[in-house]
Amino acid sequence: MINKGMMLLNKTSCNVCPRCCDVDRNNTLGYCRVGNNVKVAKVFLHFWEEPCISGDRGSGTVFFTGCNLSCVFCQNYEISQEGKGKEITIDRLCEIFLELQEKKAHNINLVTPTHYTMQIREAIIKAKSLGLNIPIIYNSNGYEKIETLKLLEGIIDVYLPDIKYYDEKYSMRYSKAPRYFYYASNALLEMYRQVGSPKFDDNGIIRKGVMIRHLMIPGLLFDSKKIVDWVLKNLPNDIYFNIMSQYTPMHKAQYYPEINKKINKKHYEAIIEYAMSIGLKNGYFQDYDSSTKEYVPNFDFEGV
Repeated sequence: MINKGMMLLNKTSCNVCPRCCDVDRNNTLGYCRVGNNVKVAKVFLHFWEEPCISGDRGSGTVFFTGCNLSCVFCQNYEISQEGKGKEITIDRLCEIFLELQEKKAHNINLVTPTHYTMQIREAIIKAKSLGLNIPIIYNSNGYEKIETLKLLEGIIDVYLPDIKYYDEKYSMRYSKAPRYFYYASNALLEMYRQVGSPKFDDNGIIRKGVMIRHLMIPGLLFDSKKIVDWVLKNLPNDIYFNIMSQYTPMHKAQYYPEINKKINKKHYEAIIEYAMSIGLKNGYFQDYDSSTKEYVPNFDFEGV
């Protein structure tokens, strides 16, 4: 399995995500806007994630440059769409993982990793051979291919997908992502097959399992309900589901009046009540005041 993953790293036609750009990333940028060399914008101990991820020592978070979505409201647009980041080697990425462990991070938190899956995979395998033993979190936008995720089986401990949309008209309008829910839902099932429901240590820190996020978007209450319906119909009701209120209109949201605002507080309360009424047992909800630019990191190449 290791050899297969390393061979895929050297492929000259990238099909690692649903975009299937089929380009040689050594010479051409794919939809994700990056080449084959890993680019990272920030590495630090993150204390703003869910309590079971950040704990009291922080989550060892690596923010990768590039993204296979084009969310018009993206808070991290500087790195996801504008390319801010520093190129590093796979060996350096391995060192970063080990440095975060030395800093007592509860876990390694890979933010927007999809387009670097093969490089990350190689770095993790090497880091584990050198003593890395804290959980690895795959923190993604959900737009994934099952074939790629299968190469991570036994390597990723925690999957943390943000399932954004149910209806394609929204995924196309706001993220230019065709068949988003088809890919995200099937990816979620594969993630669950690999790691199951969350398991925690004695201090309540997640060690393994799937935890789902859903960022509520203004005006999409019924779309959110469809996502909740699907999750509770297709996964055990002990799944952890974080319904987030932190949407903050940034980047190009100003050109989309219907989402150029915070979410409706009553809509947020309604989706939480709805989720609980149909069987959701575990999860996290946010204070309505979480919608602020203060939580957006400064991508200053710290730790890179």
